[in-house]
Amino acid sequence: MKKPLHPATIAAHAAGALDPQSGGVVPALQPSTTFLRDENYALIRPDNIYSRDNSDNMRQAEAVIRALENAQDTLLFPSGMAAIAAVFRALPNRATAIVQSGIYWGTTAWVRDFCARREITLIEAHAADLIQTCQTQPADLVLIETPSNPWLLTVDIAAVKAATQGVLLVDGTAATPVLTSALDHGADIVMHSATKAINGHSDVLAGVLSTAAPETAVWQAIKADRKMAGAILGPFEAWLLTRAMRTLPLRVERMSQNALALAQHLMAHEAVADVFYPGLPHHQGHDIALRQMQGGFGSLLSVLVKGGRADALRVTGKLELFLRATSLGGVESLVEHRHTIEPHTGIPENLIRVSTGIEHIDDLIADWDQALA
Repeated sequence: MKKPLHPATIAAHAAGALDPQSGGVVPALQPSTTFLRDENYALIRPDNIYSRDNSDNMRQAEAVIRALENAQDTLLFPSGMAAIAAVFRALPNRATAIVQSGIYWGTTAWVRDFCARREITLIEAHAADLIQTCQTQPADLVLIETPSNPWLLTVDIAAVKAATQGVLLVDGTAATPVLTSALDHGADIVMHSATKAINGHSDVLAGVLSTAAPETAVWQAIKADRKMAGAILGPFEAWLLTRAMRTLPLRVERMSQNALALAQHLMAHEAVADVFYPGLPHHQGHDIALRQMQGGFGSLLSVLVKGGRADALRVTGKLELFLRATSLGGVESLVEHRHTIEPHTGIPENLIRVSTGIEHIDDLIADWDQALA
């Protein structure tokens, strides 16, 4: 049996994506929306009919993610929210869904509205209460996010799966497939906003779902819905995604190293009240992260500066290398004052979310030191 390849090798070779027509070592970009038939009206390529569901570039990107996830099937979507929506649309009316609280606000807001419209019973549970909630409240779907955004709480995937009979959907965006193999830990479906670290260059909007059990009714419903609703990624975006993923393990390794060093430095700074990061021993869920994440703890952290809103805004305003923008997982470091973005969600006014890039760590630390001074 051929020895399984390491993620770095899978990514570097883009899971074998080549261009057989030209002999190119990178795949070609094929933007065609429709495909030829012969004089008998038989398809030249039986797997290519119409680009709403047929795209070589999309298949190539899906193949890379499928291999990295150790999945049996992978589906790309035009955004992370489109991927989450596809799973919830597979639920029947009057189903029950348990959703972890304190996760990405866009997910929470959309799920609340969707469940209200579809007569789906929604139960929101804090990370610490998820297992008990799953044991006492039968649910058709359980959604968790680990590590969570922006609190960076780590949830035990295997323990939650053991506590529920429903489909377990894991948002692993902050971890990436490189750091957490959610399917290997028991998830039924793993979702990523591929816009973030999977692409890593802040120039592609994409989402992805992967599963180890493509024969299930839920997965088949998701697959059929994507085809008929046309919620697919364009060929150029898929081509860019494949290109970006060649360096995914390298980027994740560097970003994780930078994030840990920065978190440790800021935790010791006199102007900082606390740092939320799975790699810090005092952080809630650190023990789970040690078991569940391999090779690092990700690029995302949140910093509580001492003081209030004005103090946090003063720090973000003085940062020079950390760009003030909304996103995470890119090669460039970003900061965001979360309370300005979502003041209605209970986010502390002194919380600054930090996405650590691939710059030299000494420069990143120096930037924070001058901003906190």
